[in-house]
Amino acid sequence: MDPSTETQDSRQNKQPKQQLSKGMEHIRYAVTIDPIPTTKSTPPPTSSTPPITTDPDTYGVPASIEPVRRAPERSHSPTNNQKRTDPFAFGSRFLEEGDDIFEFNAWDHVEVDATYKEFSVQQYEKQRQDPVNEFDKKRFNDNPEKWWNLFYKNNKSNFFKNRKWLAQEFPVLDEVTREGCGEVKVLEVGAGAGNSAFPILQKSKNPGLKIHACDFSKKAVELIRGNELYDERYIQADVWDVAASEDSENGGLPPGIQEGSVDVVLMIFIFSALSPKQWNQAVRNIWRVLKPGGQVLFRDYGRGDLAQVRFKKGRYMEENFYVRGDGTRVYFFEKEELEEIWAGKRDGESQGLNGSEVDQSLAGQVEKLGVDDKETQTAGVRISDSEKPVPRFEVAHFGVDRRMLVNRQRRLKMYRCWMQAVFRKPGTDSEVPTSTLKQDKAAVEEEES
Repeated sequence: MDPSTETQDSRQNKQPKQQLSKGMEHIRYAVTIDPIPTTKSTPPPTSSTPPITTDPDTYGVPASIEPVRRAPERSHSPTNNQKRTDPFAFGSRFLEEGDDIFEFNAWDHVEVDATYKEFSVQQYEKQRQDPVNEFDKKRFNDNPEKWWNLFYKNNKSNFFKNRKWLAQEFPVLDEVTREGCGEVKVLEVGAGAGNSAFPILQKSKNPGLKIHACDFSKKAVELIRGNELYDERYIQADVWDVAASEDSENGGLPPGIQEGSVDVVLMIFIFSALSPKQWNQAVRNIWRVLKPGGQVLFRDYGRGDLAQVRFKKGRYMEENFYVRGDGTRVYFFEKEELEEIWAGKRDGESQGLNGSEVDQSLAGQVEKLGVDDKETQTAGVRISDSEKPVPRFEVAHFGVDRRMLVNRQRRLKMYRCWMQAVFRKPGTDSEVPTSTLKQDKAAVEEEES
């Protein structure tokens, strides 16, 4: 027998790899894929698919604020093979009935199946029944930076991949890096080891772009400062807690940042690391640093993500809020929940306050206490962070990114869910929301002259 044939046959007869780690065996039946038909009942989309429009959205913000999306296409042609693009264009690959899901590694806009949904409900109930004990809950909540310091001490800058897809998901980041854009200040909150900041700087042709990369982990900041690309002319890294009180150092603002001086705030998987009790103060601090018209670029975990469903006993701290095995915390959001936090929207109606209303409300609370602003310091009277009013951002864009990742060898399906939004501070001081805004401004100036 031909040795090569024998080798091939023996490979085919080998047992498949263990599908799941021991710690995930409980999730096996909900993520394992049964054999599927290879015939398709629905033909793939053709090139006649309508192009993406560029009309303004319902908030009056130019559509270029939305993520860049191609028309649906699954061609394997070398001239149009989505698997080879860098970065890969998310949001364009739709799973249809009868498709071979192993044709690609990931599919967009996929709702979970009934088995996974039922398993999720069962998992949530088990998590609630066996929560983190009170002693550990206090330990993890009282000093969260300690656990992130340990994380970056152990993982250095190798844990997260560079986020080359950021400009595709948030077009304003492409705008601010263009030559001639002028002076632009970007604040990244929860910058980690610089996996977002450095890719932005590497593509930048704008000498006026300055990134302030902040993290409440001292080890993370050290990693950024030690990077060979670190140049203080274009990037400044500092320790800062986004939920810092106004009574803390520098008035609760990041080092080197003044109120109303930032054009863009980048928050990628950072809000979920905060306790729900810290959300309001974080939103207030972001409002304070942004210029009117400035944007918050937001991406974080959504409820039902595999990372939430797979948690077992001893990880649940409160509803949708967990502690990982390394001591770091994570929250999983609903779309409506984030809209309420950032825009004060409840049942479709805005309930929050704008900037002047926040000031008036705060003054009213101080007046209720029977003291003026100066006396609040001398008399020791302090309004707690949870009692302070929260400003209202505009929701310029909001998307729920539901994706199914597959593993061909292990025949697994993994449902992921992320929340992605652009929140905007009302006003027009910031000059870098989109190129469309600049064109509109130029047209107005030309008409006036």
